Amino acid sequence: MNVISVFIGLIALILALVGFIPLLGWLNWLVIPGAIVGLVVGLMSDKDTGRNINLVVLALAAIRLFIGGGIF
Repeated sequence: MNVISVFIGLIALILALVGFIPLLGWLNWLVIPGAIVGLVVGLMSDKDTGRNINLVVLALAAIRLFIGGGIF
């Protein structure tokens, strides 16, 4: 479960980094649900690496949406 969570978190992180490009902030609306799914999968694991990666991605995407006003 931890490996799946880490994989989901890394994919979400790559998409979140692309979402930092101006006018692509809307992509973070897709990253947040993906990071939440990875977080739930990470919570079912004994290790907490995947959970932590998804929490960081979730925070980055939320901050980017807050700065851009939710759209940009």
